[in-house]
Amino acid sequence: LIFIMHLQEFVTVLVRDPRIQKEDSWHSYIDYEIFIHTNSICFTRKTSCVRRRYREFVWLRQRLQSNAVLIQLPELPSRTPFFNMNNPNHVDHRRQGLQEFLEKILQDALLLSDSRLHLFLQTQLSPEDMEACVSGQTKFSVADAILSFASLNRRFPIEDEEEKKGTNDADSDSESSSSGLGPSDDSISCGCKASPASEES
Repeated sequence: LIFIMHLQEFVTVLVRDPRIQKEDSWHSYIDYEIFIHTNSICFTRKTSCVRRRYREFVWLRQRLQSNAVLIQLPELPSRTPFFNMNNPNHVDHRRQGLQEFLEKILQDALLLSDSRLHLFLQTQLSPEDMEACVSGQTKFSVADAILSFASLNRRFPIEDEEEKKGTNDADSDSESSSSGLGPSDDSISCGCKASPASEES
């Protein structure tokens, strides 16, 4: 007799820990930690956390919508001209809206098959780098990117810089204060706090 146990698949997503990041002397923005814990075979890593800002959520929704035109995607919390990042109620309202958005997205099998969603949730890559990876313009597959670049703060390493320095790890990313690359980051602590303000254009 063979007993097959069907474990219930789950995906837990938390949007938490909003932080004000300085972009330059005049501009600041808030980013949020996205924590994922799952046993789903859809995910390359079973736990991860990254930091994303509101406009990256806007990008994600636009890309998902363009790839799944027949699906009515959930709305993001509205972009209001009266949003005040120093007002805890405003910030928490947006945080809750972002979490509800992701919870709904992750319940849809078609959206869950979009590689951009996984790169968004499990790497710190910029939208430009996520697009390049998904469209095959990098030497890294989506799974490679998730396993190797989860803790990298901004971009893929630049290959000629690697050759100059003779290194192939996070040291080539001067802004990253994370503990490095690789599976050791695949833990609940994640080291998200080691992500300074990312340089987004």
